[in-house]
Amino acid sequence: MIAYYLVYPILYLISLLPFRLLYALSDVICFLLFGLIGYRKKVVVQNLRNAFPEKSEQEIQAITKKFYHYFCDLLLETVKSITISYEELSKRFVMTEEAISSFKHFADKGQSIIIVMGHHGNWEWGGNRFGLVSPQQLYAIFRPLHNKHFNNLIMRIRTRFNTRLLTDRDVIGGMREHKRKGEMTATVFLADQTPSSKNVYWTRFLNQDTPVFRGTERAAIQLDLPVVYADIKRIKRGYYNVESRILVEDPQLYKEDGMISELHTRVLEADIIAQPETWLWTHRRWKRSKPVPKS
Repeated sequence: MIAYYLVYPILYLISLLPFRLLYALSDVICFLLFGLIGYRKKVVVQNLRNAFPEKSEQEIQAITKKFYHYFCDLLLETVKSITISYEELSKRFVMTEEAISSFKHFADKGQSIIIVMGHHGNWEWGGNRFGLVSPQQLYAIFRPLHNKHFNNLIMRIRTRFNTRLLTDRDVIGGMREHKRKGEMTATVFLADQTPSSKNVYWTRFLNQDTPVFRGTERAAIQLDLPVVYADIKRIKRGYYNVESRILVEDPQLYKEDGMISELHTRVLEADIIAQPETWLWTHRRWKRSKPVPKS
């Protein structure tokens, strides 16, 4: 509680800064994190080397530098979410007509959907922006923090613009309850996290054996929900476009193990390759080894 009441006033004041000063502060933080402290630099560089073995060391270092600049911008843009206005968010975070139409396509038929995406671009702004334009009620899956004060702050940030939260304790159970009540929903799955369960789908992702969380696939098949893939492209500093496509219209045609997981993994991989500096390279995504089959 003491930490929260010491930190929150600082965060709130930072959130009031105009973007010009916000990004000046981001440059200072980047110098400290990247230039002086080297925050998780070994993890970032090794992840990039493994993901892009064809790139030279000079290219890897250039992506690393761009990533840290983006990472610091992302942190402060998240803080900015405390007070950002509807008008400012709408100006800086644009949903393309194609993206809106992929939501509307199913809403016109009264269908709930699953949105699958990765930690690519500003997903924090994405949740709030989706909630403003989606004809379905948007639900973001949320893992509660241990500190209840900071947990409440994150919840307030993520629900300022009509988005609701669904805890990760029983996602499919919560979705079933929404369906039972007749609520038309769009539930967002961030599918590039490292699964804690052993029951995962293994594939090659960015040139490495990678476990993929089966939640998207299971929810789609069990609840008969179409899957829409969304990606957040950074256009320039502080400005983003959301692109989306219908990935699975009828999940019952994709019941073979791993089919849906493979689909969303491949499109996310292509988007990361196209704009590598805006993915979360600090994440220890490959800390698990693929089990050796028993003979």
